[in-house]
This record gives sequence, C-alpha cells and structure tokens, in this order.
Amino acid sequence: MSTLHFGSALLPSGWADDVQVVVTDGTIAKVTTDVAPGSHEERHQLAIPGIASLHSHAFQRGMAGLAEIRGNSADTFWTWRETMYRFALEMTPEDTEAVATLLYVEMLEQGYTRVGEFHYLHHDRDGAPYANPAEMATRIAQAAEITGIGLTLLPSFYAHGSFGGAAPHAGQRRFICSVDQFAKLMAATRQAIGTLRGANVGVAPHSLRAVTPDELAAIAPLAEAGPVHIHAAEQIREVEECIAWSGRRPVEWLLEHAPVDQRWCLIHATHMTTTEASSLARSGGVAGLCPVTEASLGDGIFPTREFLDAGGRFGVGTDSNVLIGVADELRQLEYGQRLKHRERNVLSGGAGASTGRALFDAALAGGAQALAQPMAGLQAGARADIVTLDTTHPSLAGRRGDAVLDGWIFASAAGALDCVWAGGTKVVENGHHRLRQKAREAFNAVMRRLIA
Repeated sequence: MSTLHFGSALLPSGWADDVQVVVTDGTIAKVTTDVAPGSHEERHQLAIPGIASLHSHAFQRGMAGLAEIRGNSADTFWTWRETMYRFALEMTPEDTEAVATLLYVEMLEQGYTRVGEFHYLHHDRDGAPYANPAEMATRIAQAAEITGIGLTLLPSFYAHGSFGGAAPHAGQRRFICSVDQFAKLMAATRQAIGTLRGANVGVAPHSLRAVTPDELAAIAPLAEAGPVHIHAAEQIREVEECIAWSGRRPVEWLLEHAPVDQRWCLIHATHMTTTEASSLARSGGVAGLCPVTEASLGDGIFPTREFLDAGGRFGVGTDSNVLIGVADELRQLEYGQRLKHRERNVLSGGAGASTGRALFDAALAGGAQALAQPMAGLQAGARADIVTLDTTHPSLAGRRGDAVLDGWIFASAAGALDCVWAGGTKVVENGHHRLRQKAREAFNAVMRRLIA
C-alpha cells in the first residue's frame, strides 16, 4: 500500500483540494478530499488521470520521419503505405520489442498510461508463421511489461489487398492470416498476456479492404468480452472503392451489417456524412481519432463538432507514432476544427467552458470505453494511473483548475509533466522514465542497422 497527497487533483466530480489517494495492488483503494498531508505521504502539487492512446502501431515508431521526401507523383497515404511496407518487412522480433519499448517509454513520459496496440505484424519476413503464432505479440507484451504501460492488445485480422476479397499485396505478407490461423493467434496472444497485470485482449479486423463480410462475422466473436476495433473511412479513395464494391460508404456499411455497439471503436471515421455521424453516435461506439497522424498523412478532418452535437464519443490515439503526446493530439484535434470552421474554442462545449477540460474529459472517457476499462479517472476501484504536472512550468505557473489543462494542452511545448504512476508504480520521475536511456540505446542500435 502507498499513500499520495496532492494539493489539487482532477476527480470525476471535478477539481478538489488536499486530495489523499491510497493505492493498493495497483488499484486506487480510497480517495479523500480536504485532508492535510501526513508525514509519510508522498506529496505533489497537482494531479490528473493518465489516459489511453487507444490506437497504436508500435513498429511504425521506427519509421517516423522517413517518409518526408516527395516522390514523382502526389504524395498521399497510399504512397506513404509503400514506405511502411518496406520498413515492416525488415524488422525482427527483437527489433519490434526494442522499438515498442522506446515507444511505450515515450508514451508514459507524455501522460499515456495505457495503449491499445492494433497489432498486425504477425509473421516472419517471408510471410511464414513463427513456431509461436504470437511471437510478435509476445514481444509487444514484453515491452509493455518492462515499461509499465497498461496494455490492450488488439491482434489484427488482415486477409486481402482490397474490397471484395482481392489478393493481398506482396508487401502485406507479414500481416496475412486465414480465419483458422487467426483463431490460433488469438489463443496464443491470450497466453502471452496471461501474467501481465491489467492487460486485456480484443480483436481488430483491419478494415473492410482487408476483411470480407463472412470473415468479419467469423472473427468478431473471438474478442469474447473484449473490444472490437476497425479502420474505417480514413481516405476518400477508400470511401469511393467501398461504394463501388457495396453501394455503401464504409461507416454506413458497418452500421448496417455489423453489430456496432459500445464495444466497437471505429478508427479515424474521417469521411462521414452527417447521417453517418449521427448513426455512429447513436450506436454507442467510439470514434478513435488520431489527429497528428491524420494530419501527417493528409487524411482529412473528422467532423468532430457535428459528431459531438449528436452525442458521439471519442478517444485519441497515436497511430503511426510520428509524434507522441497527449497534449499534441488534443491540440491538433481542436486546431483542425478551428481551421475548418474558422472559429476558436470549437470543442469547448459551450459558453464559459474550458476547451482543454472538454477535450481531456472526452478523451479520458472514450479511451477507457474503447479499451474495455470499466473505470477511468482518480476514483476508488480504478487502476492507479496518475500524472502530476509541474506547476513551475511557465505555461502552468499561477494557474488553477481548468486553466492548468488549457496551459498544458495549448501552451506547453515540453517539460510540463513531472511524475507518472502506471498501475500504481511510479515509472516516470522528473519527466524521465526509469528506462529512458537504456531504451534509447537499444532503439538507436536497431535503427542504425535498419536504415543503413
């Protein structure tokens, strides 16, 4: 058992002063407000909950910045994807673990305390399965274990190269599974996370490009009680090809033909009509938004205001991991809306409301739902995922309450986070993860070899 004391903390009921948090076996056992600090308590000035990156492809952290040279034709998601395929074909299991380890260190240093790993790098470099079908998933689990980040592992089913069951691209050979292979992979993945405290498993049919309707119906039940995540409507070309295949747009097709409910998370869903946005909101599913990646890839801008007006729920993810940061994703989300609508504080929720607080609360709740976490925030029964902010940071000094979140999200480039507890264990102190140097050295060694 450990006891922490915070001068101010963001609780589910709002900001409170003199907050005592008792942690037992990685879980918050008790939260008490208006309590003077005790002599044996660890003290900090200001605490907020850690939140989830609900969508990550860990291996892509290794190629961050490697696709920024313009080709002979217009550069798009589809040309970026060719670079990604080439990079993915070179990585060994050891490489994957080293890259994921650094990524999870960086996530924790930036305030993410759980990751939804949408994992599709399954097989050996020639496309042959490993002796252990979950060899690569095991490497992801090991990276989560040594860094301390909470893990929701989402093995991705990927069988085809485009709509209608088209043959896969040669560059996709490490991703491809039959339904039977995927069932074995799921069983092995559950074993891989069996001793990892707080970890859970869901399924991730990659997209309607990669999965036929029959395959989708066959693999969704393999999630059991876990979440179901799928990419949808990220690109205009994807929408056009889906219409050509089915007569329906991707989100429209899913809402008509799949049991989309609170357990589902539609990743991106960038290109929706007003009707689709309202229907997705009514389903109770979460929109998994990745604003930094969506901007990096030129995907487009999600209809956030319209979706929220319809009662929609969202969380944020780091996706391609080109840049890691809770504040970065939330800021980009709001700034995209400002550019689209030519207004300020678009997502604040109403007059007099803090935009930073509105974004943070929504992402906290949506991320927890999307990763099947029964509770979120600083409350009894929740996993002890806690972030302290450095109130001496120039963008936070003199601020209280929601103004702290606004300063952190919109005005602090770096250095605003102090300590992070993940599952009750302090893994970041003075802004540095305990494994930062070791993880960087291992990552750098991998990168020198891969890009030589």
